[in-house]
Amino acid sequence: MEMTPDLFNDIINTAQDCVFWKDKDRRFVGVNQAFLDYYGFDSMDVLLGKNDEEMLWHSDPEPFKQDELSVLAGKSTYKVQGKCIIRGEERDIIASKRPLYKDNEIVGLVGSFVDITEVIRRKNKVSQVVYTLDNLRKYNFFDRIIGEISLDEMVDHLTGILNRSYSIQFVRSLIEEKIPFTFTIIDLDNFKYINDTYGHSAGDKVLATVAKGLAEFTDGFGLAGRFGGDEFLLIDLKNTTMPQKSNFFENLFGKSNALRKEVYFENGGAIITGTAGCASFPSDSDDYSDLFSLIDKMLYLGKDGGRNCYTIYEESKHKDIEIRKIANNGIFTNMYKLKSDVQKESVFENKLLKALPTLKEILRIQDLYYVLPDGKMRAVLNKEFAADASDLSQVMQNDLFSESNLELIKKHSPNFYQSLIKNGFESVLISRIRNDKEIKGYLVCAVNRSLRIWQENECAILFYLSELLAS
Repeated sequence: MEMTPDLFNDIINTAQDCVFWKDKDRRFVGVNQAFLDYYGFDSMDVLLGKNDEEMLWHSDPEPFKQDELSVLAGKSTYKVQGKCIIRGEERDIIASKRPLYKDNEIVGLVGSFVDITEVIRRKNKVSQVVYTLDNLRKYNFFDRIIGEISLDEMVDHLTGILNRSYSIQFVRSLIEEKIPFTFTIIDLDNFKYINDTYGHSAGDKVLATVAKGLAEFTDGFGLAGRFGGDEFLLIDLKNTTMPQKSNFFENLFGKSNALRKEVYFENGGAIITGTAGCASFPSDSDDYSDLFSLIDKMLYLGKDGGRNCYTIYEESKHKDIEIRKIANNGIFTNMYKLKSDVQKESVFENKLLKALPTLKEILRIQDLYYVLPDGKMRAVLNKEFAADASDLSQVMQNDLFSESNLELIKKHSPNFYQSLIKNGFESVLISRIRNDKEIKGYLVCAVNRSLRIWQENECAILFYLSELLAS
């Protein structure tokens, strides 16, 4: 078979590698179809007669220039690694080049390259690619800078969403352009426990999974970013009114693929929850520092209220809240107040009534329930409330029961479980009242919020009240 120009074109244009050839001045003479597809060109007319510098393909063109000059001097190169800019994104490639001869004289060069970006990302343990340049170009800020900044510089390499720097720059740009948006910070609950129990690879999987879920949930109207550690940011350009924000968070916490879901590892699994705080520009604040202060304050209130929840800033409710005062109201102060209130009363029910205001503030509950030896569950405030808790003791292996769901109660205490479900309760904290070996009853904090994370100070205050009542 004779090599003809048509046959050569057929061969070169079916190759998967990007192939190009240049004249002795390093100007493009021809490329194959794979090359055109890679750069997104319809034809080679846009590059014929031009060199790499004129095409602006390299952030530092000098190494490529020197490489080609050495080839034109007679030296071949093989699989040299470098970087090139493709539609605003810097990609990793390996290229091979050799001289082209005519009548024993070098008249140009021929070369080929392949993209190895994904190989390097996997090698560097980049978990996933969530955002592409096309995703980001929809927003003016990114559309302006994509020609100058690579995608790798904008995203967090573990999660694939925006990194801290470009998340904040994007927010500042929206403020400058006076574009309304809602700003949210999310902190994952008990992330340290997952890292310590299952290992850092499990923690990385959690971060990547949540990030992808947040990006998918806000697709089309907002962006997600990683603020650092286990904290994430959401910039939402759609949901800026109170009803819209409430609906957004109800769906995020109830129907999304980001929060309140189970993630499995090689050595186990965990239910992932988070706590969120948000505020909006310009309705809540028209200044970045003030706006961030508000969402940080709302996050703290959510953590203080039991986590696995969201807090939307409302000026009428939150304007005068000082986090420092809340933080300073520590466990010792609360215990001292509890003891003073309870010891003033002699009747059991009155003791509970006195303790309730402190418990409501710390535990964020509406009422307190208790179970006496007759097996009936009663409420401190709602005197009409009565439910079957006759088998509650079966689930109480220790003096304190703290679970974010009702699975163990369903298994060991079916009567008590049915009572909880009937009354809409989804999470409970239970403390046993006992004097030495004599069990006098139980205190029950029951809430209609699934997967509530009971904090250590909350467990401590209920256990302390049980001890006071037992004595």
